[in-house]
Amino acid sequence: MRSHPPPGAVLAVAMLAAAGLSLTACSSDDLPEMDATTPAKDAATQHSGTLAPPESATDAVSYNPAAPPGAEVTAEVVPARDSTTVELTANGLQPDRGYAVHAHTNHCGTTGEAAGPHFQNRVDPAATPDKPSVDPAYANPNNEIWLDLRTDSQGSATARTTVPFTFTDRTPASLVVHDKPTTATSPGQAGTAGGRLACFTLRLP
Repeated sequence: MRSHPPPGAVLAVAMLAAAGLSLTACSSDDLPEMDATTPAKDAATQHSGTLAPPESATDAVSYNPAAPPGAEVTAEVVPARDSTTVELTANGLQPDRGYAVHAHTNHCGTTGEAAGPHFQNRVDPAATPDKPSVDPAYANPNNEIWLDLRTDSQGSATARTTVPFTFTDRTPASLVVHDKPTTATSPGQAGTAGGRLACFTLRLP
């Protein structure tokens, strides 16, 4: 006498068959291809340049012999889910001294002022182009990007900072090398670090 599979087995086979059809319909061959030339929004980016005088510079400009032409700078920007790490490496700066480096809003130009004010995650509403933010509530290393760079006897240094924010529709456009070894934090002076010695343009996606 011919036996019949129990109803539960028939139902299981039907469910497996349906799942197989569904997986086939969503196979990787049917997915759109990503453009390999376009970096993902959350991909790390690296920027390198050699400081040159303003009249001949492209993306890396020297405004002062304290950050001399010929010095090489590399910046790496690494985004994460809710933070961003920026690492700066320099070779050929003055030996055994400190520099303060800040992210700014504009690309580098023929003068240090062309880079504009500091890039801020939360923009100080009281700041203006003529009076940049010096309020510690906004000009601080958690709302701006500050790197304290200390060179060795060969003029080489590496600095890294991680800030608790990511870039959306706004991104910093440059890193400016300042004359002071550290950045001021007191009211009315917060974020200041002396003259602008050099500028390095960032081109973030």
